[in-house]
Amino acid sequence: MSNICVLGSGSWGTAIALLLNNNVHKVTLWSFSEDECRELSQSRENKRCLPGIIIPEEITLTADINCCKNQDIIVIATPSHGVRGVARRIKDVVPTGQVILNISKGIEEETYLTISQVLKEELPDCKIAVMSGPSHAEEVSRGIPTTNVVAADSDETTKLIQDAFMNDVFRIYTNDDILGVELGGSLKNVIALCCGILDGLGCGDNTKAALMTRGLVEMTRLGVAMGAKAETFSGLSGIGDLIVTCTSMHSRNRRAGILIGQGKTVEEAQKEVNMVVEGVRSCKAAKELADKQGVEMPIVSEAYDVLFHGKKPADAIKNLMVRTKKHETEQCFLNKID
Repeated sequence: MSNICVLGSGSWGTAIALLLNNNVHKVTLWSFSEDECRELSQSRENKRCLPGIIIPEEITLTADINCCKNQDIIVIATPSHGVRGVARRIKDVVPTGQVILNISKGIEEETYLTISQVLKEELPDCKIAVMSGPSHAEEVSRGIPTTNVVAADSDETTKLIQDAFMNDVFRIYTNDDILGVELGGSLKNVIALCCGILDGLGCGDNTKAALMTRGLVEMTRLGVAMGAKAETFSGLSGIGDLIVTCTSMHSRNRRAGILIGQGKTVEEAQKEVNMVVEGVRSCKAAKELADKQGVEMPIVSEAYDVLFHGKKPADAIKNLMVRTKKHETEQCFLNKID
């Protein structure tokens, strides 16, 4: 049995706390606010994110950041834009060599750093790992079979997390490509948002399949340019997460995209979804990273114009369809724009 603290009591953090509790670990679930912690403690249910799922009494609920003391693993499950602030809050609490697992998916908007890079800046003496893959909290919390991948700088760290998380309904593979695992988990949200827009416009399966396929090419192209391995994007954190996020109504990114395709503004769509839509922030970051790397990402570019410059989605689709003729595999994974 390990002592494990989960920072972030949203849907994913709650689901992971439930999973770890089922694995007979001593689990603490931390909330950002006293009010949220009080509500969870009274109802033992995350009514907004995971209605109907009871939080067992064995899970300690707290809003005290000192809960990070004396933990074998600390799990970061806050929205990506809040990770740096949380890391700064625990800096003086955690010891040298503390294992910290990031399960948030996103890219920091101001710096365009991945979350592990943010954590390594703020907590340089800790052992940082990342976990990603096709894993809706709604399903993990109900014990539906799920598979993820964990990546870290050492086999010791990945195996520690693999041992702590695995059970008969949650399987973990290991990887050493931290950057690729994180980029896959972040960039797929942009493509899922676009797939939702297609649904909102009434496009068909053909259109969505094309978008997912070419979206994966763009994800891989940027990842390779930044130093990730191409094969990582063919795995769970790439194509695996892409499939589930683009096709499921559990996906807040897809749901927001549907609303945008139906004519709502980005702000209206995010408000109606009532949860963080990481794809909006990730789209801006992906566009900036692609420009910086000199990488061609036409889907991301068109999505950026729709989300931030008011372009009509139908016009964005037309632009993609009438682009210069290409060979399918020519320059798919080369860094520079031809």
